[in-house]
Amino acid sequence: MRRLTANPLDPKTRLNRCGCGQHGSAMECAGAAPSTEQAMAEVAENTVLRATFRHGPTRRALVERFGAATVLAALASVFPLDAAKEAMAQPAGPPEKRDLKVGFIPITCATPIIMAHPMGFYQRHGLNVEVIRAAGWAVIRDRAIAREFDAAHMLSPMPLAMSLGVGVAQPIPFAVAAIENVNGQAITLATKHREKRNPRDWKGFRFGVPFDFSMHNYLLRHYLAENGIDPDRDVQIRAVPPPEMVANLRADNIDGFLGPDPFNQRAVFDGVGFIHLLTKELWDGHPCCAFAVPRAMITETPNTFAALMRAIVEATAYSAKTENRREVATAISGANYLNQPETVVNQVLTGTYADGLGQVRRVPDRIGFDPFPWHSMAIWMLTQMRRWGQLRQDVDYAQVANQVFLALDAGRAMRELGLPVPASPMRTETIMGRSFDPASPAAWTERAIRA
Repeated sequence: MRRLTANPLDPKTRLNRCGCGQHGSAMECAGAAPSTEQAMAEVAENTVLRATFRHGPTRRALVERFGAATVLAALASVFPLDAAKEAMAQPAGPPEKRDLKVGFIPITCATPIIMAHPMGFYQRHGLNVEVIRAAGWAVIRDRAIAREFDAAHMLSPMPLAMSLGVGVAQPIPFAVAAIENVNGQAITLATKHREKRNPRDWKGFRFGVPFDFSMHNYLLRHYLAENGIDPDRDVQIRAVPPPEMVANLRADNIDGFLGPDPFNQRAVFDGVGFIHLLTKELWDGHPCCAFAVPRAMITETPNTFAALMRAIVEATAYSAKTENRREVATAISGANYLNQPETVVNQVLTGTYADGLGQVRRVPDRIGFDPFPWHSMAIWMLTQMRRWGQLRQDVDYAQVANQVFLALDAGRAMRELGLPVPASPMRTETIMGRSFDPASPAAWTERAIRA
């Protein structure tokens, strides 16, 4: 029978390869995956052998010298490997914990997390979820670390930073279980700057971004640098909670912001700003927010994690369909969720919107919803952390991406729901007309300001 993962008792194989030996990982080979029961048994077997033989060459040398049967018998004498494989191969049971608290920020990026509550997606998977609105990202992070939230809506770079101990007192293992949205952000400027559309004229501007560890911060910095503006010397960039962005623009505390919707559209609705550009014009299909969980949840309550993953992936797929957008807008606009005029949320989700410059624009993919956590996206985020001084030393970007962005788990949930799954978690990204190759990321860590 074909294996999903490499045979750990073959002295010629490496544990991180797929079963056929032709791919770098099981994800790349998952199109012809074996049964779930077999796959989980393989996971148990690989996990035990990784823990026992942390040094790959040692494992291979032992198997080659003594034979697979002898090594397996020695392991079985001290660890019930067969029992572990049988337990892992059992079909998922009911959630170990049904009552969950999930924190979110009231922005359209959180659409799947939010709409899954009033539209019954959590209940469908046996969960009783309370979605709790928070004021800002630091609050979300701190309450998630304290386990006041079982899972949380986070900016996609946050679990990377937390897992590396960047911006927190010590490393906190967190994972991106699924991406919540792609695109869905914009650069919005105060109406007084209608004649300053060239970013080279923005020296001295004060910009707001939602958080230091955000795609907003990295995309704004890259956009400015590509237009000859030093983001650390020529402008000010400060963290402003999304619900406070429009008020700060109105009070002239900032000249603009790169932020999430619905607040770009709300600035237009209130007559205090205009949309300079949508971030999809910088990187079409870029990630923004993520559904994040503590890594411990995956092992402590695996059935709960699996049910939650299925609910989120299903809600994301439902939100992605154009024909569902108005229904979703109605579900999430209310006081318990976004607390925004439904017309504002509709303009964001349908992509037919006023830009504040006298035009009505039609961009159906202004925001999209795709749950797959691409490792290539994570690697780009890590290069920007390094580029702008958040990450003080080089790390193995691909390894960190693999640990934090759970492409295999998301792919499994997508496949169970009949959704297409990418063959590999790596792809070449196009960012402001330049190709980003995740296999060669070094050039993107340079603090280059284009003349």
